[in-house]
Amino acid sequence: MEARVSAASASRPWSPPPDASDIVKGIHAMLHPHNIVLVGATDKPGNYAERIWNNLVKYGFEGGLYPVNAKRESIWGVTCYKDFASLPEKPDHVLVLVPARFAVQVIRDAAAAGARSATIVTSGFSELQDDESQRLAAELQAAVRETGLAVTGPNCLGNLSAGEKLFTNIDDRIVTMEQGAVAIAGQSGAIVMAIRQALEDRGVGVGYMVTTGNEAGLETPDLMRYFAEDPSIKVIVVYLEGVRNTKAFRDACKAARAASKPVIALKLGASEGGRAAAMAHTGALAGSIETFDAIATREGVIRVGGLDELIETTECFVHSAVPRGDRLAAVTLSGGKRGMLLDAFYAEGLNFAPMSPHVGSELAKMLGPGSIVGNPLDAGFAAVVDPSVYMKSIKLMIDDPDIDIVIIDAELPKAPHEVRERNLRIVDDMASGAGKPVIYISAMSIGFTDFTKGLRKSLPHLAVMQGMDRAVTAIKSLLAYAKLRKEVPDIVSSSKPAARAVLEKVLNSANGAALDEVASKKLLKAYGIPISKEAIAQTAAEAVKIARQIGFPVVAKVVSAEILHKSDIGGVVLNLNSAAEVKKAFTDITARVAKLKGKPKLDGILIAQQVKADLELVVGASLDAEMGPVVLFGTGGIDIELMKDVALAGAPLDEAEARLLIGRTKAGIKMRGYRGKPALHEASAVKALVGLSNLIADAGDRIASIDINPFLINARAGVAVDALIVLNNAAAKRAAGH
Repeated sequence: MEARVSAASASRPWSPPPDASDIVKGIHAMLHPHNIVLVGATDKPGNYAERIWNNLVKYGFEGGLYPVNAKRESIWGVTCYKDFASLPEKPDHVLVLVPARFAVQVIRDAAAAGARSATIVTSGFSELQDDESQRLAAELQAAVRETGLAVTGPNCLGNLSAGEKLFTNIDDRIVTMEQGAVAIAGQSGAIVMAIRQALEDRGVGVGYMVTTGNEAGLETPDLMRYFAEDPSIKVIVVYLEGVRNTKAFRDACKAARAASKPVIALKLGASEGGRAAAMAHTGALAGSIETFDAIATREGVIRVGGLDELIETTECFVHSAVPRGDRLAAVTLSGGKRGMLLDAFYAEGLNFAPMSPHVGSELAKMLGPGSIVGNPLDAGFAAVVDPSVYMKSIKLMIDDPDIDIVIIDAELPKAPHEVRERNLRIVDDMASGAGKPVIYISAMSIGFTDFTKGLRKSLPHLAVMQGMDRAVTAIKSLLAYAKLRKEVPDIVSSSKPAARAVLEKVLNSANGAALDEVASKKLLKAYGIPISKEAIAQTAAEAVKIARQIGFPVVAKVVSAEILHKSDIGGVVLNLNSAAEVKKAFTDITARVAKLKGKPKLDGILIAQQVKADLELVVGASLDAEMGPVVLFGTGGIDIELMKDVALAGAPLDEAEARLLIGRTKAGIKMRGYRGKPALHEASAVKALVGLSNLIADAGDRIASIDINPFLINARAGVAVDALIVLNNAAAKRAAGH
């Protein structure tokens, strides 16, 4: 047997247009190659090279297949080539299976020979911590960058391109080589392969699967961009261990959103990068996964909490049209299941819509005693006895113009079942012209048999979901996705040159881990954030003078860049209504600071206007190591971390986005007038959020976090009465324990 030489190229359903990016063109070459060259071919039992070769042969890749090993003349019953120059045609896609120390040269030689892409299966690079492995990783990245090859890996497990019958993967589980509507990409080969297998077991076709490994070349967002452009793909699934390039990730999300393709993401959450920011309340509340959600959700990403949820959500999006609204209806044959449906959807903040009077009347006449005519509908005895009544009930719900999604409580039969099978096919036919999602939910995960898998494939117009809780979560994601704008505009900082000048002056003169309250508020004021009337005093007499100028009552607060949380050391005294009380507060705070370990430097005592507040808010900003700057809004005060009533958004933001952010919190509900109480001054909170978002964005990577806690608000005004700005410098990292 000779190595297979590529046949005349067949016409392909889609190719990137001439103006497509080089990355998209490179990925297309990788997933649709003319030939595949295995460098490091060996027939040692169980070797990756042999397993990949067997898969390429088994699934019938139609291009050329060429093993390369300088020490062998033949292998696996075909000719083995010494190098790229001896191949019968120039290499196109190269699989690198040699030891790590040789991989860099293979990449350079492949590019010189005319290859367009490569997959480096070899491990031994940046996943190891020794100096030699790190050096090899840096050399590999340089080689990929210089050659311009589209490269996945190293330390990956290969790829799938079903339309090409290409499976450069070590997996020996059966693969259905059909061009499915789902594309998967991610760094963990094991997880990506498990997702593909689970989807296949559910009858969901996977068109592409790419394992990216250490991502020395192509990163997961690059694959997302390609999948967004390929019209054969409907849903994009990604596994993310980290986001290295926030802009590339956001751009990829925007591309997918513009193409109406949901991105379903399983994301690891812990981040070391936020520890300096955790010196402030904002840093503690804005964890990596929360920050990811704040930015990715705006771009249309659906983040799932685990693999089971990912499978159900993917199933839902593959087989459900985007609904016109959120009016839900459900049909069951059990009063108990009806109660479970009500509880499960209510727990996720979802409710069933009133059915139209006509539909309710028709159902009541048809079903009679033993049923509950409502939404959800318990069709009861009449539908159990007469399956045609059950079908008519479902048809009435599907045809109801006041309903946007119809949910049916039923399991697929595990073996042939004449009535249930027939009913499923009837409902699938109804769903084909319904113009709305029709979703079957099994209350439990009951598994799929070979019969079930085949039956499921014959029901293309139905979503078939396992496990009530996961199904409800997936439907909630579908509803949220339907409400997103198709295109999300970029928002840029709206700060003025004068504000940016103050920022540069303050940051250039700072040398500690944080700015003290006076310096922090000076910066906030420059960015248009309203602050309380106040001044710093060095003596008790000066404190009294300031208090009289401001007007009683006043607050006395310690000023020291070394004391981050003033109330913890008794550094804040409220409700000072006389000169004598101001003097005593000055003396008491000074004495407390003098007793502290480390002898922090005291810069003075701040005497500030005591604002009568109807609500204490927190307004903050943080720089996340992965996702960049975000702002935070919510209920403030001393119980902020206990309450955790906060919401986050990417920075910068404009007034409209600020109002949306406020509306996502309980504090926002209170501000707009709760249970007959007057509305509070939302405009001041909006101004503070916009100004703060501009500030954290303008600072680049120089500010780790900003806390305005509390931001006091009443019906007439809102002001920042305390502020802490933690810098992103060596001093802050030492203080945070780095």
